[in-house]
Parts: sequence; structure tokens; C-alpha cells
Amino acid sequence: MKAKTKSILVMGVSGSGKSHIGRQLAAAIDATFLDGDDYHSPESVAKMSRGQPLNDGDRETWLATLADLYREYQARGVSLVIGCSALKHRYRDQLRAATPRLDILYLHGDRDVLLERLERRSEHFFTGSHMLDSQLATLEVPSRDEAFRSDIRDTPRDIVSAYMEYLDTPSE
Repeated sequence: MKAKTKSILVMGVSGSGKSHIGRQLAAAIDATFLDGDDYHSPESVAKMSRGQPLNDGDRETWLATLADLYREYQARGVSLVIGCSALKHRYRDQLRAATPRLDILYLHGDRDVLLERLERRSEHFFTGSHMLDSQLATLEVPSRDEAFRSDIRDTPRDIVSAYMEYLDTPSE
């Protein structure tokens, strides 16, 4: 791998598989996995549960908390994988500022596939096609220079394998 201690962001809209892929990736590289959803404020969770999309202000403290987690784990020398939507470039910049090298895995999927996945979830506060549409409208797709892009129709094993191969490739 490029560095002994890794800081990895698994990003994408809701339903893209961030938690599932993030857990598998963390296990494969002996890292800790944290689900960014677990760090939303109770107010933000309540807002999303009512079907109201978050705005930049709602995300501000949440992103600062996730950035602090990257700093903390980096200082301890522990690799960390966080699953987080990180929809806008400036959100990713905020997370990147917290750790010397943030590697990003972007999970991309078509709206129909994403919506089908969301409709199968019963225990999550994020539901509804309008909420997905809001995230898709907000999403600033990372460039290939910023993130490794993976199609969510691939198997989780294939996604993790391809990403690990990418991590093992020396930087130019």
C-alpha cells in the first residue's frame, strides 16, 4: 500500500453501499470502520426521518466531527475507513485537510438501482425518492484524479479487490 497508516473515505449517495463496502475494505486492510451516519446530530437524524434533506449548515458540525476522527486515528497510527456521502467537493476538502493523504473510493450507481436498494431498507432514517433525488442533485461527482470510481452493480468483493489493487499501485 502507499502508506502504512491509511485514511480512506468511502463516499456516494445513500443506498450506494458505503457501509457494506467500507466494512469489507476495513477488514481487508486491518483498519477501523466508522459509519458517518452514526455521527449525525439527533436534530439532523430527525430532519431526515421527516423526509427533509440536510443543508450545508446541518452538515457543518458533522463533517468537522468526521475530520477530527481522521486526525485522531492518524495521530494514533491506526488506519481508518469512514463511510460518508461527502457529496460536495468542499466537504471532501474539509475531510482531506484533516489527514495527510485521504484516499477516496466513490461508489457510483444509477438512480433506479439506488432507489431499489433504498426501498429494501427498513431500519434506516433515510428514505424516499425525493431524498435520493436531493442527494443526486447535490452530488458533485469527484474527478478520476480525486477518487477511484466503482460501479455499485459490481460485487462487493470485486469492488474491494479493485480498490485494494488501486491502493497498491505506486503514485506517479
